[in-house]
Amino acid sequence: MVETEFHIDEDLAPYVNCIMSGKNTGFDSHTNIPLYADGYPGIMFQQSERGFYILPKKKKLSELFLFGQTLKPISLDVKGRHHYVVVQLYPFASKYLLGINPKELNDECYDLLQIKYLDIKSFQNRLIESCNLKEQVQIISNLMRELIHSHNIYENDNIEKAISIIISTQGQIKIRELLKQIHVTERTFERNFKSYVGLSPKQFAKIIQFQSSLKQLTEAKFQKLTDIGLDSGFTDQSHFIRTFKSYTGQTPSFYYANL
Repeated sequence: MVETEFHIDEDLAPYVNCIMSGKNTGFDSHTNIPLYADGYPGIMFQQSERGFYILPKKKKLSELFLFGQTLKPISLDVKGRHHYVVVQLYPFASKYLLGINPKELNDECYDLLQIKYLDIKSFQNRLIESCNLKEQVQIISNLMRELIHSHNIYENDNIEKAISIIISTQGQIKIRELLKQIHVTERTFERNFKSYVGLSPKQFAKIIQFQSSLKQLTEAKFQKLTDIGLDSGFTDQSHFIRTFKSYTGQTPSFYYANL
């Protein structure tokens, strides 16, 4: 598997966290890509000889789609030669780009051909016809610009600020402390956060906390497994194991042993 990251154009930087691609040129290859909760939705274009499937649902994916927040452990499964381009969006961006309730996208994929107010088919055809990854990234970037300009975007500075704080504190900030920095009532904050992200602030913070522990585990930056849970802010080891297993389907020790 070969992976590449791409430059983000300045006008898209407020909405895009990163752009990456991957490919496998082996005819008899079998690639399984685990997708664990990370707090970021995204847009994906994929081409394959035998189709991309999402497991365990065994659902065949369309060539161009938006995916929402991942809560349950899932994976992308593909056989044979393939490549893909993923635009990882900031947690609020699916709301900005499509104006839909992001909660409806949790653990789901939205075929962008369902959009009727833009000619998505023409973008998809150009992506299919192109054999150049940089050109495909530019086509998807232009599609995003069309989405941005197609309707009014009601940005919420408080939600963007809250997301930034939660990420920078690795999910360990208490909600009551967060409220002191954004100066809104808890009820208003909860309602707006769910409306823009599709998750409650506590759910989102837990996912960021989990990702912090996953990174430590993957990079082997620990002396004992118990250190990871404590460093990541979990109240105790059982809480850490329970959270880790809910997002990966595995215990931390099993995950580490199978890296």
